[in-house]
Amino acid sequence: MAGPCSARLQGDVAAFTAALRTLVNNPQFSDVMFVVGQEQQKVFAHRCVLACRCQAFRGMLSQAPVGSQDSSSSAPPQGPFILGNVQPEVFLAVIEFLYTNSVTLNSNIALEVLTSSVEYGLQDLCKLCVKFIKDTLSVEQVCEALQAAVTYGQVDLQQHCLAFIEGCTAAVVQTQGFRELSDVVLARVLRSDRLAVDELDLVQAVREWAHVSSAVLERPVPEVAALPVRELRLPLLAPSELVTLESYNQQDLLIPVENIAAAWRAHALRKGSGVPSRLCRPRRGTRPRDHHRHLEPHAK
Repeated sequence: MAGPCSARLQGDVAAFTAALRTLVNNPQFSDVMFVVGQEQQKVFAHRCVLACRCQAFRGMLSQAPVGSQDSSSSAPPQGPFILGNVQPEVFLAVIEFLYTNSVTLNSNIALEVLTSSVEYGLQDLCKLCVKFIKDTLSVEQVCEALQAAVTYGQVDLQQHCLAFIEGCTAAVVQTQGFRELSDVVLARVLRSDRLAVDELDLVQAVREWAHVSSAVLERPVPEVAALPVRELRLPLLAPSELVTLESYNQQDLLIPVENIAAAWRAHALRKGSGVPSRLCRPRRGTRPRDHHRHLEPHAK
């Protein structure tokens, strides 16, 4: 006699998701409340959903309420839980994902939702955010996206952002996001051979970045710029441009004297002697100068 058969059959996923979506921020039957952002917006949720979908929420919701006399009590904390450092729209996007396994994103919140997805350990939400950011990347947002990608170890997004910057470098270096890059991330950008901008314009962009960083961090220009300046390819500049550079440099000491001296030495010896080979390679956007032909053998 044949044994009993069994099967797991799938119902209408869309209908199931739509039903759960009605529970997002719905006070009916909710048993936990969050007070979110500076606006102190109330967000309602269900402990069982949050706990089964996210380890971070499970830990938060398992803690005894502040001031509880019986820490061993099985009664769960009801909140409200104060989350002052996150935008309500961002937190609601996270909640939406936990209930429906989908998320509604826009360019204003995508990076913040990515941040929250990392903080809450939601890898699938992180992947959705990365895909959206890559698909909607713009000149104005690419540097902020690159900074976030480096901060949260998103290698694929880092590579995508760098390729985007390489394609429209001259426009990117004019953005506020470029001026807000960290020194480590800026140095990483400057190592690229494929930047579509001339070296003289790049030097000026780094100078502007350094003055902004100096003001924000309250540190001297040479100190904040030490790492990125090492990646500037001064031997590519013509003698007249080096003279102008020295004049500006007397005012802010952006570039170490020895770096400028090495560029002059490359001109005098008609080769890149004593200069790292990477600093003698023209970038994709470098305007040709007559002396570049003397540097090319060294660059090879």
